[in-house]
Amino acid sequence: MLAIIGGSGLTQLAYLNVTHREVVRTPYGEPSSILSFGRIGCRDVVFITRHGHGHTIPPHLVNYRANIWALAKAAKADGVVSVASVGGIRGDLKPGVVVVPHQIIDYTWGRQATYEDGGDGQVGHVDFTEPYDGKLRQGLLHAAGNVGEPVVDGAVYATTQGPRLETAAEINRIERDGGDIVGMTGMPEAGLAREIGLPYAAVCVVANWCAGRHDSANGIRFDTIEAGLQDSLARVRRIIEHFCEE
Repeated sequence: MLAIIGGSGLTQLAYLNVTHREVVRTPYGEPSSILSFGRIGCRDVVFITRHGHGHTIPPHLVNYRANIWALAKAAKADGVVSVASVGGIRGDLKPGVVVVPHQIIDYTWGRQATYEDGGDGQVGHVDFTEPYDGKLRQGLLHAAGNVGEPVVDGAVYATTQGPRLETAAEINRIERDGGDIVGMTGMPEAGLAREIGLPYAAVCVVANWCAGRHDSANGIRFDTIEAGLQDSLARVRRIIEHFCEE
């Protein structure tokens, strides 16, 4: 069972042949949305939308623990592909580019970021050297190549708190830290997946240049983002569809 987490702009999968939907209760509260179960090609798939129906949940209030628990424990997924929109810092990561990141930096604060609460009298640690699952990453890259969709292999995803966007100075700092793209949902999602034992990879669509860069030098124009974002997400859908058919 492959889990797919839909982000901004990806609230449904038109090619998912839905067999049933399920409301899941978790020890960590309600997930962002109902779970939609079905098939894409020859693969069983479960889909959840990160920001809820109608995109009503801001990134800092997403119940990441409930979402990941629902996919891993209730749906019994054996891997998850997360779709997200991001801003680009690195010169080749311009709006419209699709990228499969390989590393992550966490700048968030105050989020429920772990399943470890000390309740069992022990402190658990997990290795997070490579935050994204290599097999899933390579599968996505291979699928993209097979359908002729250009994808950038590798980027450092810097996760900021949101929902406000960053200042130009903050973007400069993130670049010095090694960040290539900036989003608001990569953590604690990836870390929780690692804690619970769920292989995790991300496919990101660059929606805009980050603050202070190129077309965003004097501010980010939201009215120019949506059209390009939908075109790029259509490419992501094609990649995921082929990934499920391989």
